[in-house]
Amino acid sequence: MGARSGSPRGTAVGTVERRSTGPGPDPSVGPGPSGDSGECPLLVVVVNYKSAGLAVDCLESLGPELEQVPGSRASLVENDSGEGDLLAREVEGRGWGGWVSLERADRNGGFAAGNNRAIVPALASADPPRYVLLLNPDTVVRPGAVRELLAFMDARPDVGIAGSRLEFPDGRAQRSAFRFPSALGELEGGLRLGPATRLLSKWVVAPPVPEGLDPVPTDWVAGASMIVRREVFEAVGPMDEAYFMYFEEVDFCRRAAKLGWPCWYVPRSRVVHLVGQSSGVTDRARARRRRPGYWFESRRRYFRSHHGRAATAVADLLWVVGYCSYRLRRRLAGAPDSDPEHLLRDFVRHSLLPTGPNSP
Repeated sequence: MGARSGSPRGTAVGTVERRSTGPGPDPSVGPGPSGDSGECPLLVVVVNYKSAGLAVDCLESLGPELEQVPGSRASLVENDSGEGDLLAREVEGRGWGGWVSLERADRNGGFAAGNNRAIVPALASADPPRYVLLLNPDTVVRPGAVRELLAFMDARPDVGIAGSRLEFPDGRAQRSAFRFPSALGELEGGLRLGPATRLLSKWVVAPPVPEGLDPVPTDWVAGASMIVRREVFEAVGPMDEAYFMYFEEVDFCRRAAKLGWPCWYVPRSRVVHLVGQSSGVTDRARARRRRPGYWFESRRRYFRSHHGRAATAVADLLWVVGYCSYRLRRRLAGAPDSDPEHLLRDFVRHSLLPTGPNSP
């Protein structure tokens, strides 16, 4: 859920050194299609953690899109992974200084903190962006993807957040429009049983990819390519930095929805997502890699923040019951285990027996 930046957890990035790697956007360029004169129409934020090659490829695909939106700019946040000098050389060598600024964090506080390091000062500046696009470093922007998001948001001022259709390099769609997690959704996610899934279809967190090309409302979208209206940040505030990684965009979309800002999925905006290559958690080649502790901590924080402790305990127990049933069925069928190693043990340790500080 969102761009991934590994390493020990933290709740805040320390002092950020902002370095302009070039002269900045040409002030003589007129306003873009979504901006009035003198207004920055779009800020794109890419958070890097040990994925410099991917981040450069992402910016390479983004450049032609931003050329079509004069006045827009990108912020590349180096989240204390030791790749700042490399990225600075790439930005300078490729002549991107006019539209890309490099910001160096002296501590890796995670995805939310990394994005906030660029978003908060931008919104407080004399030229705040009308929209902010969160973009994973392990993405490649298809032609027209950014303009489709901007056109939709301009046409629907009542919508606060929108997300792209994420897809594999061969064009197959990834699930990127979701429902908010719930106790019954946790039961379904643990059971993974056809009849139960059909019975609990309204609570399935990751439903099938919507058909067609028309935008559709959804609870939340993947933070790998998520555009947010400036007024949403003004109403909701920045992303919650207590989420080191995962569930931060779910939490943000939920807080926005509570304040009347809905979220939509825009399938005409197509973005390639090289799944898991910036984190390894969902990479198919590492399907059984142990799930990191911060995933469970973020899940626990989300449920307690939005449902309370009692409902969180119910959701935890329902997942355990469902998952144990699933494991029993797999064992009786002689099917191999494809889940992350020690998933049940880690869930009990981090969810049923939490001891960490990341609980509201």
